[in-house]
Amino acid sequence: MQPNIKNQPDCQKKQKANRPPEPPPKFVIGVRIRGTLKSELCSPQNLNLRVGTQVMVDTDEGIKIGQVVSNKIINIRKDDSFAPPKILRIANESDLNKEKDKAERERQYTQFCWQLIDQLGLSMNLSRVVYFEEMNKSIFYFTAEGRIDFRELVKQLAAKLRHRIEMRQVGVRDEAKAITGHGICGESLCCSTFLSEFTPVTIRMAKDQGLALNPSKISGVCGRLMCCLQYEHDLYRKMIKELPKIGKVIDTPEGTGKVIKHDILKQLITVRLLDDDYMMYYHLDELREYLKKPPEKPAPPTQ
Repeated sequence: MQPNIKNQPDCQKKQKANRPPEPPPKFVIGVRIRGTLKSELCSPQNLNLRVGTQVMVDTDEGIKIGQVVSNKIINIRKDDSFAPPKILRIANESDLNKEKDKAERERQYTQFCWQLIDQLGLSMNLSRVVYFEEMNKSIFYFTAEGRIDFRELVKQLAAKLRHRIEMRQVGVRDEAKAITGHGICGESLCCSTFLSEFTPVTIRMAKDQGLALNPSKISGVCGRLMCCLQYEHDLYRKMIKELPKIGKVIDTPEGTGKVIKHDILKQLITVRLLDDDYMMYYHLDELREYLKKPPEKPAPPTQ
């Protein structure tokens, strides 16, 4: 009886999990797996590799092709829990041809799936298709507003492609991370370069930073609030604590006035004087002594 090919990857994972941990490698090397922007530290084994060399890497999702982007680095992590992916070999012509064939398959599967989505009238957006030759299956990533009944879609895909089909619904942030792109700052998206996981971003972060609550200004390409709003939020909260609240009546060197707005980073406070009704601009250092005492009430007008 021949072994069940479909169950081989699962068996390999179980075998790896049951193996005793190997000692950490003495050196690691940076490899950018094809389809990703962020390089990953891998174990070069006994291979002598140069920057730019195409290599085959044993990842959790199977053997993938990548490019060496850094020279050997001394591994400072000596704990056994650090188990970087291993570089199996230098990619040969056969590996490169398989990668081209894989990319062509994924392109054809994407077109065919889009046709079926239109025919079935499904309210879903296909993000990408990843084909695993060693597992004899394809994963179709999609986004949707709610739950989608894609049983008929999977049935027709399996009948046409003749291998295992897996559908995975992802969020808009995960889709942006996979597709990659550039933000309004002009730089590559944080999620597709160095962010390892998403953390909650709230509208309060934009308010604390004094940003205009314009969706086109504070939203990323995914349509959600920009992840960078959280980077300096703690600093803004610390700096805004010493500034008087907008609308508060305070004393100034020129008399009593009302706080109209403030520049958090420059620590500038805009005050409208109550007596003369014109604007004055103060640095926080100029008002520290005045903010410590309660404001004097203006004298009532004489009749």
